[in-house]
Parts: sequence; C-alpha cells; structure tokens
Amino acid sequence: MTDHALRVCVVCAWPDRVWRRDLTLPPGATVDDALRASEWRTALADVADDLQVALHGQPARTDRVLADGDRIELCRPLRVDPREARRRQVAAVRRGTG
Repeated sequence: MTDHALRVCVVCAWPDRVWRRDLTLPPGATVDDALRASEWRTALADVADDLQVALHGQPARTDRVLADGDRIELCRPLRVDPREARRRQVAAVRRGTG
C-alpha cells in the first residue's frame, strides 16, 4: 500500500448530462468513503434510490479498498437486458423495419 493520497472520481451519466466529483482520499479509503465524500445523495436526490455502484464498469461492494485513479460509477438500472435489445434490433433488420 502507498502512503500517497488517492485520486478517484465518482460519476453518474445520462444521455444528455454527466455529474462528476473528483476526490482526493487517504490511502486505504473504500468505495463507501468516496461515496460519502462526493455527497452524491444530495446532488442526485431525485434518482439516488435507483442507482447501483460499479468500479470501472463492474459491480462493486462498498467495502472495496480503492486504488489511485479508480472511477466509481453510479449506474441507472437497465430498462431492457442488452442482449434482448440486440436480438430485437437484429429481428427488425431481418424484417426490413430496422
């Protein structure tokens, strides 16, 4: 483990906007520490209950220890399974309606 401060960011993105907080945290900080420091629940109060946490695109536990440069993502729930969406797209192209 390093004695240097960690630089991480917490981000939530929509098709038309992005919310981001760049943070400097002490060594040994966890995902939960970063989330609390970012004050995301206040900033994103309208959607806070629906968000899930990921670290570099992979689901993450809040007790996970962070590394310098980590990106914590607040993810909206999927409306449609991506595989199912792709199947629908392929079917539409085959029908000539896509």
